[in-house]
Amino acid sequence: MPKSVPPKPRRIRRRSPVILIGILLIWSLILGWGLAQAVEPPTPTTEIGTVDVVSGNLKLGQQAYLENCATCHIGIPPAAFPTQTWRDLLRDPQHYGATLTPLQDPARLLVWTYLRTFSRQVVEGERIPFRFGESKAFKILHPKVELTRSIPLSSCVSCHPGANQYNFRKLTAEWENSP
Repeated sequence: MPKSVPPKPRRIRRRSPVILIGILLIWSLILGWGLAQAVEPPTPTTEIGTVDVVSGNLKLGQQAYLENCATCHIGIPPAAFPTQTWRDLLRDPQHYGATLTPLQDPARLLVWTYLRTFSRQVVEGERIPFRFGESKAFKILHPKVELTRSIPLSSCVSCHPGANQYNFRKLTAEWENSP
């Protein structure tokens, strides 16, 4: 009987960690590229369309503001008035000569949060404005507009054709390229 030869021990080859890291890197790149292809890219917008880009509960506040305020007149951008003006306007049932039913919670709280977030603070020494033409923000944004009298909000459309849709970024051709 022949003598059995013991099997040779298998030699275990150790792979280099560099190769393992390289394989993981390539796998990650392929997986990332595949996921990027699967996700639909956001469509770029050429125009924001509203005064402020808002999200979450602030979006609800903006919607409540427009539903309750912009149905009688053009919605004024919150930054046009300081926070103190908005606070007083929300509290007072006498609104520029008209008696209004004050907003009730939760709509009042939503509107107030939106207005407070996007309004500005009063600059030291500034008188709190209650007319849009008296607003420091109006004067800064409209340096070439000469006001001889109080301006009605309906006149905003003459320069901002999208003002009825709360879009003050779009201007008429006359003012589009104005320095």
